[in-house]
Amino acid sequence: MKLILAPMEGVVDFKMRELLTDIGGFDLCVTEFVRVVDLTLPRRVFVRYCPELLNGGLTRAGTPVRIQLLGQVPHVLAANARKAVKLGSHGIDLNFGCPAKTVNKSKGGAVLLKEPEQIYQIIKAVREAVPEEHVVSAKIRLGFDDDSNSCEIVDAVQSAGASSLAIHARTKRDGYRPPAYWEKIPPLLNQLTIPVVANGEIWQVEDAIRCQQQSQCEDLMLGRGALATPDLAAKIKAYVNKLDYKPLEWQEVVYHIVHSSMHQDENVSEKYFSARTKQWLGYLKLQYPQAHSLFEEIKRLKAKSEVVNVLQKYAKSPSLDSNHNV
Repeated sequence: MKLILAPMEGVVDFKMRELLTDIGGFDLCVTEFVRVVDLTLPRRVFVRYCPELLNGGLTRAGTPVRIQLLGQVPHVLAANARKAVKLGSHGIDLNFGCPAKTVNKSKGGAVLLKEPEQIYQIIKAVREAVPEEHVVSAKIRLGFDDDSNSCEIVDAVQSAGASSLAIHARTKRDGYRPPAYWEKIPPLLNQLTIPVVANGEIWQVEDAIRCQQQSQCEDLMLGRGALATPDLAAKIKAYVNKLDYKPLEWQEVVYHIVHSSMHQDENVSEKYFSARTKQWLGYLKLQYPQAHSLFEEIKRLKAKSEVVNVLQKYAKSPSLDSNHNV
């Protein structure tokens, strides 16, 4: 079983990938999408989205990171994919699932699900540009307004030469509203020979097991569930491997927020850490009641030093190894 940390724009950035892979359980991370329009992007752009390139494409804990590209022009995406792997990305992921209106208006992300032929041309161009030893994966939804052309979509992905496919088991119209329709994945598997990763609504260990059973996919991609429960991947791996596991206590979660060094990033504004912590507490509230009171305590604070001082009152260090893994 492989667990992949989902790309989530504005949420799962370098610091979050570092924090969650420090806790453990993930086998791969995919970056926030890098928007490609009509140029081959300079090295600094790839490094900004994926600072792990400066560490062999690995997080501090040693988890491989794969750059995700989003765009619509096959030869331009191909050129950027070639450059990304030369810089050290562990393969290339192509985004055909982003539901954001601003992205879809510019013919990127999920809107391409309406055009399987365009998906085919994009993946084919990228596959031909990237050396064979590098994975070219794609992330899709079941469809745009409905799933009536899902078979055509996955056929385009495989026929174009993709190495693997992640399926978010909802349409663009569904957005992120529950449920995820895991049961709609098996009919698609019948026409595929490439590995498939199931994604959507995995919040607990029990969800992961049900997703495996209903989707018939061994490998899973975790997104919001990993933000609500930072050690969700570690919990799932322990359960599957029949290992004892002591879940993170709330004070240990707070420790990891401080230890992530998000507040030490000099490239962002003074208010960034405060806003980022409040955003994350919105997810943590779903699993940790203590997150509500912590949010109330910091909701009017702006300075990162003030927020860090509050967090440190509650932080408790877990047992960590040399890579900061639990």
